[in-house]
Amino acid sequence: MYQVVPGGAGGTITDVIPKQKHSKDTRPLVGAGVIGLVLVIAAVTAWCYYIASLRKAELLKTQLLDLNKDGYIIRNQGGSIVFRMDFRSGTLDLDSCSKEGEMLSCESTTDRKLNFFIETVRPKDTVQCYRVRWEELVPDIPVEHAMTYKFAHWYGGAVSAIQHWPISISGQQAPKPFVTSDIYSNRNEFGGILESYWLSSNATAIKINNSVPFHLGWNDTEKTMSFQARYNDSPFKPNPGEIPCAELSYRVCVGLDVTSMHKYMVRRYFNKPNKVPAKVMFRHPIWSTWALHKTDIDQEKLLTYAANIHRYNFNCSHLELDDRYTSRYGEFEFDQTKFPNASDMFQKLKSDGFLVSLWIHPFVNYDSKNFHTCVERGLFVREPTGRLPALVRWWNGIGGILDFTNPEARDWFSYELRSLRSRYGVSSFKFDAGETNYLPWKFSTRTPIRDPSFFTRRYTEMAIPYNDRAELRSGYQSQNISCFFRPIDRDSVWGYELGLKSLIPTVLTISILGYQFILPDMIGGNAYLNRTDGNRVLPDRELYIRWLELSAFMPSMQFSIPPWEYDNEVVEIARKYTALHESIVAPRVLELAGEVLDTGDPIIRPLWWIATGDETAYKIDSQFLIGDDLMVAPVLEPGKQERDIYLPAGRWKSYKGERFDIKEPLHLTDYPVDLDEIAYFVWV
Repeated sequence: MYQVVPGGAGGTITDVIPKQKHSKDTRPLVGAGVIGLVLVIAAVTAWCYYIASLRKAELLKTQLLDLNKDGYIIRNQGGSIVFRMDFRSGTLDLDSCSKEGEMLSCESTTDRKLNFFIETVRPKDTVQCYRVRWEELVPDIPVEHAMTYKFAHWYGGAVSAIQHWPISISGQQAPKPFVTSDIYSNRNEFGGILESYWLSSNATAIKINNSVPFHLGWNDTEKTMSFQARYNDSPFKPNPGEIPCAELSYRVCVGLDVTSMHKYMVRRYFNKPNKVPAKVMFRHPIWSTWALHKTDIDQEKLLTYAANIHRYNFNCSHLELDDRYTSRYGEFEFDQTKFPNASDMFQKLKSDGFLVSLWIHPFVNYDSKNFHTCVERGLFVREPTGRLPALVRWWNGIGGILDFTNPEARDWFSYELRSLRSRYGVSSFKFDAGETNYLPWKFSTRTPIRDPSFFTRRYTEMAIPYNDRAELRSGYQSQNISCFFRPIDRDSVWGYELGLKSLIPTVLTISILGYQFILPDMIGGNAYLNRTDGNRVLPDRELYIRWLELSAFMPSMQFSIPPWEYDNEVVEIARKYTALHESIVAPRVLELAGEVLDTGDPIIRPLWWIATGDETAYKIDSQFLIGDDLMVAPVLEPGKQERDIYLPAGRWKSYKGERFDIKEPLHLTDYPVDLDEIAYFVWV
């Protein structure tokens, strides 16, 4: 291209300027400059993003916890991941997050506002805790977090029909209300004793706040437990006038070892009993009429039962007169046909040295003469509007269930119990039922309750005046009710579903949940014909003997099928083990019971209690400790007169006199245990 410029007179001057050639020569330089500039800008931008990400990463860390948009992980002091929680109810918008001190807080997910925080607290040098709260601001949106359980063995939660130790999860379950239930009739539900507390073998614990409308689910494919808070399609209710916005709040704590971690959690979060029940309850067995006579009990049978206890030279803490001593359920007077002279009967029993406890329950059937009184006075749990009493079905019929949030209902029930005590000299009561599954799905109470299991708590409080000898089968936040808690009825079978093998896992679970005064179920089980091994009405003889031996090492013993229903050999074995219980077990249990008032530590303990770093000890469900120094290994298999025993490191002396001074755990394979023996070892 040429450029023409003005020149002198007479013509023009043409200056040939090679513009095109110049452009070709400089293009690489210009391009390189542009590319360089872009690279510089990109580098600066990347550096800024890198610095920002470092700052964000630092922002989303607190102590040993790392937060991301989908959940968080917690490491122990050694750097290993011990806890992982995934958010299933939304993805956090990390740009809405901020950090102040040891608190991380976020204000929104990717699609809505919320209140979320994780706060690090260090209550003691060996424990680090994290307070977590996810609060929805829109009604009826559930909050769900999923805990991965594959990092460790887990314990706690609730008793169940099929009980394992540690927890064994199978199948998938959508989150369902975590409330007390009768697992004898509802075998897929949570049991009558439960607390929202779990503990792991890697020294991690989680405690859900009691204010949470808590639902629990699981998935064994994903290896997760789902913790959900919701009000929609749930028996949980917000407080009156409160918008039903769900909040999931809990605390996760990490310690150095599982035993010290549990000790910390119990001292921090659980109630403690304020007294020890009557010492005779620990020393001598209870004798119940249930398994032998069921509802067919009467005055003659009760007196004969008591006479045989003396005849066969057994001790007795008290007799337990079970179901159907009244003509209608919900009445408090003895059936005149079955008990024609109840006053004389009680006097006779008292003169023979027997105290008597009565079976009691919270129901008043519609055919009872007390039903109309309770309706008129408004003593029943009511339907949701509160205008009418709610009819409920239980295992003995249909009626109303007393509203123990109502002071008038509590006073009426207490008056009737006191009358029985003063009229006949009744020593105490066996408080049956109390689980929330007997409430209607929707109900109202005099004092509104947001958590249905709080009804269980109110029912357990009715046992307080009788706690020296009282017995409860349900419990929720009831650890301070200083009486015996009984796992629900066992079937007369060997297995893990409400059978003999379930007894140790159940007792260990109840102990971890803070209930230490434990009365295991009747020796041999309840002897229902269709739930009994074999074709006899009586439990299998071998099963009965093995059950008896195990019960001798529990805090208290309870007979119902008496040993003389079998033969003289069984009677002699029963005498041997009731004497052993009184001389060896009860003194140690009573010593530990006194310590429970201060510490809350279990009386019946898992093997890992003294072997915290022992992977094998975490999985053993057929042995247990009484305190730290008495280890018990019963035979729980039919046809066996030997068993494998796991002996933790230490100095042990067997019941046979053998001594084991071992620096490493020892497996005793096929250790011989005769039918009339139970293997136990004492720390020397």
